[in-house]
Amino acid sequence: MQRDIIITADGSLTIHLPEWNEQYHSKHGAIQEAYHVFIKQGLHHLCHPELVSGSYPVSQNEQSNNISILEIGFGTGLNAFITLLEAEKLNISIDYYGVEAYPVLMNEINQLNYPQELNAQNEASTFTKLHEVFWEAPHKITPHFSITKQNRFFSEIKEKESYNIIYFDAFGARVQPELWTELIFKNMYNALKQNGILVTYSAKGSVRRAMENVGFKVERLPGPPGKREMLRATKS
Repeated sequence: MQRDIIITADGSLTIHLPEWNEQYHSKHGAIQEAYHVFIKQGLHHLCHPELVSGSYPVSQNEQSNNISILEIGFGTGLNAFITLLEAEKLNISIDYYGVEAYPVLMNEINQLNYPQELNAQNEASTFTKLHEVFWEAPHKITPHFSITKQNRFFSEIKEKESYNIIYFDAFGARVQPELWTELIFKNMYNALKQNGILVTYSAKGSVRRAMENVGFKVERLPGPPGKREMLRATKS
């Protein structure tokens, strides 16, 4: 399948699949989407709600300086890299698990401009390291961030009460509907700890209903640039 590197509206790059007319990140801004969906409405909401405008208070026993995150669709590593940078800023420890069935090639990774666009040029080698470390083993990248990359299909996730947050960043239901089913979201529900959250850029009605049918409490939230809404699901 052909894979092209394209520029998105905020200046950051992403990978475009012409055959599917699908991108790894929003064409309206890869970095903007990652920050809004996964950092603001995910990480900040759970750990530092005071950083999220209009967020409801999170009780003290729900807050933690040790967070476990599962990313569904490790892809370009953008979400992991931004989360690493945020862990340093917020002084929290994160164990990050990135699941990817079809890893991106290093020659594609080397073309991406995320360290430059994030004003993190000094961390460019860290971004590369996220991709160079071996799969299926934990790696301490910084004092605040460890990563384990897992080369497997999303349907193979069978963990129980293991994660505080799930970044659900699979390709869209238009091209891969099998990734947005009740079966998948039941696995996600089981994998989350109590009061854990799942955030995704999608706001499709069928996705929301699948989440609710397996037990999630689902909120519609304002979406990133180019999308009216997104979803956040809580295991409660």
